Amino acid sequence: MSTAPLRILVVLPMYGGSLPVGRYCARALEQMGHNVRAFEAPLMFSAFTGLQALGLPPAQTAQLENSFLQVVGQAIWAQVQAQEPHLVLAMAQAPLGRGLLQRLRRAGVRTAMWFVEDHSVFQYWRAYAPLYDVFAIIQKQPFMDLLAAAGQKNFLYLPLAAQPDFHAPTELTPEQRREYGADLGFLGAGYPNRRLAFRPLAGRDLKIWGSDWDGEGLLAAHVQRGGARIGEEESVRIYNATKVNLNLHSSLQTAELVSRGDFVNPRTFELAAMNAFQLLDERSLLPELFAPDELVTFACIEEFYAKIEYFLAHPEERAAYASRARARVLRDHTYGHRMQTLLDFVAERLGPWAQEA
Repeated sequence: MSTAPLRILVVLPMYGGSLPVGRYCARALEQMGHNVRAFEAPLMFSAFTGLQALGLPPAQTAQLENSFLQVVGQAIWAQVQAQEPHLVLAMAQAPLGRGLLQRLRRAGVRTAMWFVEDHSVFQYWRAYAPLYDVFAIIQKQPFMDLLAAAGQKNFLYLPLAAQPDFHAPTELTPEQRREYGADLGFLGAGYPNRRLAFRPLAGRDLKIWGSDWDGEGLLAAHVQRGGARIGEEESVRIYNATKVNLNLHSSLQTAELVSRGDFVNPRTFELAAMNAFQLLDERSLLPELFAPDELVTFACIEEFYAKIEYFLAHPEERAAYASRARARVLRDHTYGHRMQTLLDFVAERLGPWAQEA
């Protein structure tokens, strides 16, 4: 176990779902006593997307985007030279190219990626996973065998988590409760399975927050702020104000609205840490993370609707489940827990950290 403070560079993506996760990792590592810097790739996002607005032919645009990413890589290398980190931790979609990863390896800088995405949907891992010293994932099989076949032997299962000083129970003003509160609430993108699952709830006290709900006629009145993106701080208020938070994992398929997938999304841990009640679709990796009396799950869409009615009518049971889930997260599922597991794994596989740490 690492005890001496380490210098760690957390490379954030320019955008996307792993961006807040990267910030929570940096925050947790700082709280653990490490010297942490974050490479703020989001500062470059507007310039990168602006290349598309130039109206150039696709081939020229692609060439410019590649050149831009090379400049970003040079900026990351400059920050590495300035900090001399013991570890570069990259989040999914972080702008580390093949050349930079090879350069870091030659320089003896340890690298790790936390790939907090579905390997079957986002397959860029195939090109980059072998270039990292350690590759952390939120799924197990068959991903583990695929990584080994690709040449990456140092992988570990590292499920998502919550940051308890951020994802916390929050006292809301009466005005905030009116703005955010509802019997039923959902915050997330309008994937096809969610659109179909939520349509029978139209007309209920339901608030839907988040983007990608365009063209949704039946639920349009429930989509808040025209489908604007919701920041992390505001999401805490929404979750705290909602009686029953709907937590249906995304799927592009509509034959079965409950996908019965494997990984557990960050919303699960965040809601639990906030002492907020949630209804969660069953996931194959969930039983080793939470006990049956800590989270209420559903295996099919009919069970989803039935449990909505039951738990709206039983607030005491909602409170009891939420309390047990929060205790479990604080005990086992914080970003502090995850970062310590990662650092210990790196030291175990690659050798102890340098003495001058």
